[in-house]
Amino acid sequence: MFSSFSASSARRRGVARLAAGTLVSGLVAAVALATAGTAVADETPQSQGGATATIGDLKTYGSAVIHADGADSWVSAGLFEMSVDSGGMLQTYCVDLHNPTQQDAKYQETPWSGTSLNGNKDAGKIRWILQNSYPQVNDLAALAKKAGVGSLTEKDAAAGTQVAIWRYSDGADVEAVDAPAEKLADYLYKSARNLAEPKASLALEPAAVSGRAGERLGPVTVHTNADSVTVTPPSDATADGVKIVDENGKEITSAVEGSRLYFDVPIDSADGSSSLTVHASTTVPVGRAFTSETRSQTQILAGSSESMVTATATANWAEKGAIPALSAEKNCAEGGVDITAANAGDEAFSFELMGIEYTIEAGTSQAVTIPLQEDQEYGFTINGPSGFVKHFKGVLDCEVQGGTSDISTQTVSEPSPATVGGTSDGGTDLAETGSTSATPFIAGIAIGLVVIGGAAVLFVRKKAAPTQD
Repeated sequence: MFSSFSASSARRRGVARLAAGTLVSGLVAAVALATAGTAVADETPQSQGGATATIGDLKTYGSAVIHADGADSWVSAGLFEMSVDSGGMLQTYCVDLHNPTQQDAKYQETPWSGTSLNGNKDAGKIRWILQNSYPQVNDLAALAKKAGVGSLTEKDAAAGTQVAIWRYSDGADVEAVDAPAEKLADYLYKSARNLAEPKASLALEPAAVSGRAGERLGPVTVHTNADSVTVTPPSDATADGVKIVDENGKEITSAVEGSRLYFDVPIDSADGSSSLTVHASTTVPVGRAFTSETRSQTQILAGSSESMVTATATANWAEKGAIPALSAEKNCAEGGVDITAANAGDEAFSFELMGIEYTIEAGTSQAVTIPLQEDQEYGFTINGPSGFVKHFKGVLDCEVQGGTSDISTQTVSEPSPATVGGTSDGGTDLAETGSTSATPFIAGIAIGLVVIGGAAVLFVRKKAAPTQD
């Protein structure tokens, strides 16, 4: 067992939350990229590394009521548990009140910039609440004294903490039903102070590098709160002879925070690409956000056992010509996805994106923000020289839903509590609520983008390419 988790909360599965129905219209924008050769694209979510987990039950919870639009809506408020891939458990609260939680949804540790916390001036106060309440504070008697109540149960503590978080994450007018939980919520809300965003449990930067065979490609810098990480070298057939080395050229199998990793590619290697993976066992920092590519509600970490975390970086090499390195990251500030293309070759890399042609000169890097509408799925493929192919997919989930017009009222006496932030909708199955059919990928073109709304504007930035040592 681990101290930040409750050992006595009962197991109960929440019923469905009613998803807000939205009707959107838009256009499909097809754009082509200059290609040479063919290959099967790998599907790459916009992952920054860290923990990946599957959400489970709402474990420890009480009741709350939302006041909005002249109506009251009853919800369950408390802690979820998540099972970490390859081992470990997490506890999380919701920071996305009106969005449904999908049963067994997969989640990825995510920077605040890729979530609804982006631009929220009170996001740091949520982290303060997490660090100063349950389950980080297991002494409920001490917590009750600070809140000015006689006593707190685990359910009171979880409900009060969640209510205080919703007031900052969603700007909700929400109260805990039980008096001790409500007093705790008021204490936490009024006492909260802004804290900085916690760093990732594990990440590699940049996520993609490129260069010529015979060189050390990189550096790829390790960022982690673990004491050390295990480095797994490339194992695919195209990476025959490729080693992972440090800046002195020494082959390495472990690294620490700040370590700089390089792909050492033999000079006689055929044009190709590969990847390295780093693993670590660590506790994920409290306050890290977790998002799902299936629109399941955004979560924020309240407690972590010792958990396995991973991160991956790729390398692309060639003898001559353009040598691209591509990565993608959600950019909620601009309402889209950043595609960063670096060119470590000796020729320019040209491509056309949404009718606009871009040229990345040798030794430079350029980032293009692809604007998308909130909650829209996307999938696009980028092809390059010598059969280079990169495919990215995901869903843009940057905003919280406001109002309660789409929430059905649930009384506290009703059986089967709703999941955090949701309510009973008369028997809708959890797996149906919030589910969506995937937007089909557009075939026969280099990039297929689903862009909803009016004319799309591209935000272009230039920056120096990663140093090639």
